[in-house]
Amino acid sequence: MEAYSKKVMKYFLHPKNVGKISNPDGVGKVGNIRCGDVMYLYLKIEKNKIKDVKFETFGCIAAIATSSYITELVKGKSIEQALKITKDDIIKGLGGLPPIKIHCSILAIDALIEAVYDYLSKNNLPISENLVKEHERIKKTLEMVEDKHKELVEIEESVL
Repeated sequence: MEAYSKKVMKYFLHPKNVGKISNPDGVGKVGNIRCGDVMYLYLKIEKNKIKDVKFETFGCIAAIATSSYITELVKGKSIEQALKITKDDIIKGLGGLPPIKIHCSILAIDALIEAVYDYLSKNNLPISENLVKEHERIKKTLEMVEDKHKELVEIEESVL
């Protein structure tokens, strides 16, 4: 197993912006079918700027670290600036991730996309074609994660 960078461990052991925002303007919920990680990202937006951001993540070291890190990357940015952040920005900023954990950086980006999509939808604001496509992809993945979770619960209940 490859070791995590010091920065990944810092964000895992001392995550920033953990929790929920009461009455968030946008919520992103995403999951990964392979590992079972689930991530929530909450946004407070004023005048097209992300004024506050918090997260809740149920997952591994890399999932928690990437969730925490993306909150710091997007806070204070406009929606447009935030949507330009990539998985590579997260990976580089954290000093790297083991190849098997790269999907955690994608999950963090997807949570941001979903939170922005939710905000734009709720406020009847224009949504780009690309953002709609990304939302549909993420939504399908989340449905698969939720279906898998239901299967596992049913199996567990039948054994008990």
